[in-house]
Amino acid sequence: MSTPVYSNPKNIYVSRSGLPLSFRLDWPFRPASSGADFHVLHAEIALENSAGLRALVAVNLSVTLREVLPSLEARDAEGPVINGLRKEVDRKQIEFVKSGKMVPLPLSSRHYDFKRSQWVFGKATDEEIALMIERKVYWQTRLVGGDVWLGDPTEALYLQTTTDHVAEIAAGVMQRGLFTMARRYATALPALMEQNDRFESEMAEALGELERKHAFERG
Repeated sequence: MSTPVYSNPKNIYVSRSGLPLSFRLDWPFRPASSGADFHVLHAEIALENSAGLRALVAVNLSVTLREVLPSLEARDAEGPVINGLRKEVDRKQIEFVKSGKMVPLPLSSRHYDFKRSQWVFGKATDEEIALMIERKVYWQTRLVGGDVWLGDPTEALYLQTTTDHVAEIAAGVMQRGLFTMARRYATALPALMEQNDRFESEMAEALGELERKHAFERG
């Protein structure tokens, strides 16, 4: 039996709404036990900085997307899987609870532009990229510690840009005295970490909207 492991040992990925997330992916993808024509990967999304809130999901990889991936190994599929799940969080399709059953979640053609042969998770503006960088450096530093890698291709993929462009935006953010950066590793400075009220407020607002949406759907 395989053992679930953290992707990029405890890497924090922030949703566009401001929720700090970590992902536990149970590799490898397996053929669907029902005999259906798709592959399944079990995953756990942890809402960090919460009282143990999480979501258990079964990622169902469609045949059409299986064909565009070089392989089903983590090295080729991890970025699209993490970003597909993160996109569903931003779409408020995932509910975080302290316990719950695993729910299916499709990774399908709506996450991929076949005309341009590229993944689509929503093109970010430079302002949105700068905000994501601030949140990334803050939450990774607070929850994990150490320097924060801003050259992560998974992050660039989610923002539909390049790692070079993320680094360019990060250099501009650095000029505001929020962190230092060397070789695309950021070290948070007090000017950023002292904004904890702001980041906590953003998280609380995003979580509140998510909870209200699912409460309404339950009636």
